[in-house]
Amino acid sequence: MGYLEGVSRLDEQTLRAQTEQIRNGALAAAASVLIAAFLLYPLLLAMLQRSTALSRRLLDANLSLLRSLGNAIAKRDSDTDAHNYRVTFYAVALAEAMNLPKQDISDLVVGAFLHDVGKIGIPDRILLKPGKLTADEFAIMKTHALLGIEIVAGNPWLAGAALTIRHHHERFDGTGYPDGLRGEVIPCVARIFAVVDVFDALTSKRPYKEPIPLAEAISIIERDSGRQFDPRAVAVFRKIVPDLYVRAAQAGDAELRQEMRVVLSRYFKTDAAP
Repeated sequence: MGYLEGVSRLDEQTLRAQTEQIRNGALAAAASVLIAAFLLYPLLLAMLQRSTALSRRLLDANLSLLRSLGNAIAKRDSDTDAHNYRVTFYAVALAEAMNLPKQDISDLVVGAFLHDVGKIGIPDRILLKPGKLTADEFAIMKTHALLGIEIVAGNPWLAGAALTIRHHHERFDGTGYPDGLRGEVIPCVARIFAVVDVFDALTSKRPYKEPIPLAEAISIIERDSGRQFDPRAVAVFRKIVPDLYVRAAQAGDAELRQEMRVVLSRYFKTDAAP
């Protein structure tokens, strides 16, 4: 058994016809793709712009809720929302000076504004008491850290705030609350916030106290370095705080809110290029 194979040579005219057919098919396909892209691009661009606008509106709504909730507790506790703006301003500056990742700073911004949200659950007789708290009253006051965690639980957008809310009263020597964490086991954002929170409390006027001078506040912070505060955070803060304090002290409510808007625009963006 066998088989026979044969090869026939195409004539020149047939070869040209087949080449032209292939070329015409390729050109038609390319033209179809370009026409489809030209027709679909405006639609795709409109869809992208709409998606970006919706994302922006959702983010703006979340940030507005963040400010409102933070302002509500600040006014209940100290009769002013300026504290939240200042500590956020200080905290972001310190975090940037310590080269924290951008995501950690974003979480710190939310945590700074909501750090005392748990005080909503503290009775007025304790929260607003002008004198020193008793041991039992202070035990109740300390629960605000865990109450804050309960308030933000279940909200994915606020999940990053939990570390600051829970741990901003931990102490570097392990004697803080609620978990008694020690040293660098304490989340970095909470260690940073602990420094700026105490600093602003020292240098701010409250119904029960007058502000203390900058030099004295820095001296107190440095004295507690390694005990209450992270020594590295204190060392960096010591270098940058004089200029920060001047800016914050001279700023009115409008300027503080503008600083907050600048921070939010830097760390919360949804804009996408078409």
